[in-house]
Amino acid sequence: MSEEKPQGELTIRTMAMPADTNAAGDIFGGWVVSQMDFAAGIAAGQRARGRVVTIAIEAMKFIRPVKVGDVVCVYTDIEHIGRTSMKIHVEAWVLRERYGKHEKVTDALFTFVAVDKNGRPVPVPAGNLETGS
Repeated sequence: MSEEKPQGELTIRTMAMPADTNAAGDIFGGWVVSQMDFAAGIAAGQRARGRVVTIAIEAMKFIRPVKVGDVVCVYTDIEHIGRTSMKIHVEAWVLRERYGKHEKVTDALFTFVAVDKNGRPVPVPAGNLETGS
C-alpha cells in the first residue's frame, strides 16, 4: 500500500501560531478553513483572471488536528469550470512541528463564481491560464 500524497498544486504555506488556538491548544477549525479559502481564492482568481467570490464549501471533514508549530500546506486543483463558476478541490496538509511527518488534516470542495466590479457573475475566460490560449 502506497503512502497518500497531496493532490493538486501547493498554493500556500503558513505556520500555525499560538494566537490561532482554542483553549485545548489545538488550532481553530475556522482558521484552517480560512487558509483553505485563501488558497482556493488564489487558484480561482488566477484562472478567472479577475475577482472571484466563494459561494459554497462542500463535504469538509477534519481528519487530524493542527497543532502550534505545524506548517500548514494547502494544495488546490481546479476540478470543474462552468460558465461563471469553478469547483476547486482543496487539501490541507501539515508538516508536524515544522520538519516532521507530512499528514493530511482535511479536504473540501470549494465553489467560486467570477464576478465583475459590481459583484455580478461574469463568464470564466476560456483557455488555459499558463498558455493564455
